[in-house]
Amino acid sequence: MSLTLHDYWRSGAAWRVRIALNLKGLEYRQIAHNLRTGEQRDPAYLALNPQALVPTIEADDAVLTQSLAIMEWLEETHPQPPLLPRDPLGRAHVRAMAAIVACDIHPLNNLRVLSSLRDDLGAREAASQAWIARWIAPGFAALETMIARHGGMYAYGDTPTMADCCLVPQTASALRFKVDLTPFPAIRRVAETCATHPAISAAHAGLQPDAD
Repeated sequence: MSLTLHDYWRSGAAWRVRIALNLKGLEYRQIAHNLRTGEQRDPAYLALNPQALVPTIEADDAVLTQSLAIMEWLEETHPQPPLLPRDPLGRAHVRAMAAIVACDIHPLNNLRVLSSLRDDLGAREAASQAWIARWIAPGFAALETMIARHGGMYAYGDTPTMADCCLVPQTASALRFKVDLTPFPAIRRVAETCATHPAISAAHAGLQPDAD
C-alpha cells in the first residue's frame, strides 16, 4: 500500500498521525502545505480535503481526513503493533484520552482560532496566551487524573497508544505557549518517556522537511 501524508510541520493533528504511522512502522511520502500562507486552500488540495485542513492521507485510491479517523483506520488495517488495548474498557479509556486532546483542547488552540483572535478581535500576545492556557489547563487536569489511574510508562499502560499520539504534540504546544505544566507531573513524565522513543521522536515538528 502506498501512503502519502499531506501535513504541515507544526500542525498538532498532523503530528499525531506521523507518530501513529511511525509506531506502525509504515513508510509514507510527505507533502507539506504551509498553513500560514494559505497553501491548504489551493484548489488541487481542496479536491482532496474540502475542509482545507491537515492531515489528509492518500492510500492507493482512498483519501482519508481527520486525525482520529485516520488513526482508527491505521489500527484496523495495520493492527500490529497495536495503538489500542485489547480489552474494550481499555480501548474506551484510550479513546477518551485522545478525544480530550483532539476534540476539547486542540480545536480551541489551532491556527485558525488564534488567527481569528489576533486579526478579527485584536487580541494581543498576552491575551492569546491566556486563551490557550484557559483551554489546555482543564483538559490537562482531566488527563492527569486519567494517567494517574491508568498510566504506566505511557499515558495508558506501558506501551504507546493513541493517547500518546495526541498528548505529545499538545504538550509541545503547551510548552511553546508557555503554559505552566508544573501541576501535571504525570503528563510531563509521559512526555519525557515519549521523547526517548525513536518512532515518536522522529515525528517531532522540528525534524520535518518543511520545518522553519
